[in-house]
Amino acid sequence: MPFSVLSNFQNTINGQPSSTPETRHGINPATGEANPDVPVSTQDDVDRAVKAGQEAFKTWSTTPFEERATALRAYADAIEEHAGDFAKLLVQEQGKPMQFATHEAHTSVSIIRTQTEIAADLKDEIIEDSAHKRIIVRHTPIGVAVGIIPWNFPHALTVIKLAPALLTGNVIIIKPSPFTPYCALKLVELAQRFFPPGVVQALSGDDRLGPWLTGHPGIGKISFTGSSATGKKVMESASRTLKRVTLELYVLLLFSWIVLIKASRRRGGKDAAIVCKDVDVEKVAAEVVSKGLFNSGQVCLAVKRIYVHASIYESFLSAAVCYAKTVPVGPGTQDGIFMGPLQNAMQYEKVKSFIADLAPEQLRLSHGTAQPFDDKGGFFIKPTIIDRPDERSRIVTDEQFGPILPLLSWSDEEDVITRANASNLGLGASVWSDDLEEASRIAKRLQAGSVWVNTHFENDPRAPSGGHKESGIGTENGLHGLREWCNLQTLYLRK
Repeated sequence: MPFSVLSNFQNTINGQPSSTPETRHGINPATGEANPDVPVSTQDDVDRAVKAGQEAFKTWSTTPFEERATALRAYADAIEEHAGDFAKLLVQEQGKPMQFATHEAHTSVSIIRTQTEIAADLKDEIIEDSAHKRIIVRHTPIGVAVGIIPWNFPHALTVIKLAPALLTGNVIIIKPSPFTPYCALKLVELAQRFFPPGVVQALSGDDRLGPWLTGHPGIGKISFTGSSATGKKVMESASRTLKRVTLELYVLLLFSWIVLIKASRRRGGKDAAIVCKDVDVEKVAAEVVSKGLFNSGQVCLAVKRIYVHASIYESFLSAAVCYAKTVPVGPGTQDGIFMGPLQNAMQYEKVKSFIADLAPEQLRLSHGTAQPFDDKGGFFIKPTIIDRPDERSRIVTDEQFGPILPLLSWSDEEDVITRANASNLGLGASVWSDDLEEASRIAKRLQAGSVWVNTHFENDPRAPSGGHKESGIGTENGLHGLREWCNLQTLYLRK
């Protein structure tokens, strides 16, 4: 049967499509209309997928590396062949503009190809090779892994977990977000053409599915991208069987276990951008704000608060507001759109609540509205710049995950470093300056896994990406990321 990206969304268990008695559906965030039905997996589906994965692992783990890499390169070619349709599906389920959806689909292809090149360097380490003995450190696969995918980059983040898992000899079950299950289900369906049954599987479901997977004794590794609150629940569940975990975390109201996340208040987790006094104000204002508005602000590494040197603050604020007013907002299917809707209704209401909180505090809305962009029921919010809110206000302390950016002023370097580090999370940060010595000095003191100078949110698949403090455990990408999918084994060979 010909492969179609745009229809027939099912689970994949042991190489075969699998339906369920109960179904659900996502929502097109630009229109509010229902997307197609997807399965709601049962405990039996989980057990069958784990059993199939365990059987597949016996042979896949012993398959020579070059055969695994060749299969992944062929898979990348197939994704590239269907990239146009994947981009259309990504706009429909996630809401991002077509130009960025297309880029994400092609980024997934690049990720696979780069990972296969990097994985060739994951070699055995010879500790000793003497006349009497040989000591070798090997990287061995863990077993059945689970990749839990968030809703902001459902295509690329599926591949970021799938490719290294398979290259290192593991098998994987993909669990997409219930908000954006479509691309992940189709990526796994397409993978069946290139990998043996049980090597790549997918289970779509509701809030029960995550705990079933993280608590299952037959699973050896969880790779989770999502909120800090849910990441702690993942780690707690995984600890009962000492599963390996990689957690890339940020403060976000929504993910699969909504009831658990609602139970506590999240604070902090704001990627800071520090702007020094000697920059080109108009140029840097546009660049910094754009790094906060990309994907409607729904990026874990997006700029979330901007500290501007007091000597240029007023001119920077004016330039930021002027730029925000020019940003094209609308459905991702329209040409030239930079910012689409927020992905779902709950996140939309959350961001509206940030804006509603500003009026009582008499904080000036430089630009923006909490009303829908049009009358079609979409979750649109225009770019909003906040002028010097109180440092204790929600817009400064809580992660908005939306297109509203607080600007704050600073004059003392030690003070701004302290304020930027005043968070229980530490995923990303940036420094903007024409004085590279100054920028480097500040950057080295920021408590974040990724720190940029004169840019923000530029990842390279060859370099590790992870967080400090409560922003996660472990890393993704690069050789460091590949090692996260392995157990170390030391061989002592007496001659």
